[in-house]
Amino acid sequence: MQTLIELDRNILSFFNGSDSLFLDNLVVFLTSGLTWIPLYMALLYVVIKNSETMKQIMLVMGCVFLCMLLSDGMADFIVKPLVGRPRPSHDPLIKYAVDIVGGMRGGQHGFFSAHASNTFSVAVFFSLLVRNRTFVTAMLTWSFVNCWTRMYLGLHYPSDILVGLLWGGLSGAFAYYVYIKAYLRMYPDFNYISSQYTSTGYNRVDIGIVMAVLSLTLVFGIIKSLFF
Repeated sequence: MQTLIELDRNILSFFNGSDSLFLDNLVVFLTSGLTWIPLYMALLYVVIKNSETMKQIMLVMGCVFLCMLLSDGMADFIVKPLVGRPRPSHDPLIKYAVDIVGGMRGGQHGFFSAHASNTFSVAVFFSLLVRNRTFVTAMLTWSFVNCWTRMYLGLHYPSDILVGLLWGGLSGAFAYYVYIKAYLRMYPDFNYISSQYTSTGYNRVDIGIVMAVLSLTLVFGIIKSLFF
């Protein structure tokens, strides 16, 4: 166990902090939930644009809410209080060795990472929902970047992130299972064959909007971190 704890700390030290003010600013920008509101709006747009009825839209939104309820609820309201493992930024053994950016230390407990769980559950759910290779790569990368920011800021150990990813993946997959069971009851004919649409009926042009929003968010973050 002590060996695993030391490994956890060593991996954290590799990812934690840097001497770059630009990178510090960029990571703070990327880790903020407010930063990704345009992404969430783009995903909502794609769902609305590619759904046949209001019932289908509400089903997707309900399953996204289920993702968040399972991932965030388990992390913040059950596991963190029960396990009580301090974040690196609050761990009395290493907190003064951890590189802290802008005084960000987070709450007391860090196991497991709600950021990792939440973003990965959403990424997995929408990846299964849309079924487009480029889209899947973009969504998974978005989640992994969020995970990296938490270690960079010294707010989570790698094991916090790993368990968060595992639980988030299970939450997203379960939410999709609920979605597809309900969807097939409403629409038994579930088969799209077209170069314009994915196998689940999502327009490839609309999917490109999500990638464009992700790219523009990153560009804005880089510019903001360089000049502001």
